[in-house]
Amino acid sequence: MNRTVSVTWQDPVPLAQASRSMAGIEFLRAIRDRKLPSPPIAVLLGFDLVEVEPGHAVFEITPGERHYNPIGVVHGGLAMTLLDSCMGCAVQTHMPAGSGYTTLEAKTNLVRAITSETGRLRAIGKTLHVGKRMATAEGRLEDASGKLYAHATTTCIVLSNGG
Repeated sequence: MNRTVSVTWQDPVPLAQASRSMAGIEFLRAIRDRKLPSPPIAVLLGFDLVEVEPGHAVFEITPGERHYNPIGVVHGGLAMTLLDSCMGCAVQTHMPAGSGYTTLEAKTNLVRAITSETGRLRAIGKTLHVGKRMATAEGRLEDASGKLYAHATTTCIVLSNGG
């Protein structure tokens, strides 16, 4: 039996422009509070930004069949994307208006299979260090009871004034 999913997103250019004109934490809170649209990747995969505090960002998702790989479990790339997002956004909470970041390196450990039976997952990102040129963060992907499904670390380069 075929299944379908329909995805509708907003033009990402105004969102990117807003990211450059707002402090990182204000920008992320505007997405969380639905004052700005979610980025297309979040709409496509079905995850939401639910918590934003200085050095802390949390995304939630309910994985389903549409995330499956050919061997019948959720593709590891979903966990990696969620962890990259929560860690990067934790870093972004420290960025002043006109500055940003990008991931230089990330390492993910997948420790448990994810299926459509797993239930809601939380990707929790926390900064470890934020300097003038570099930032590091860690992330955990957990279920509602705190059971660990994946964990990661990242190194980001800080881009001052868009450069």
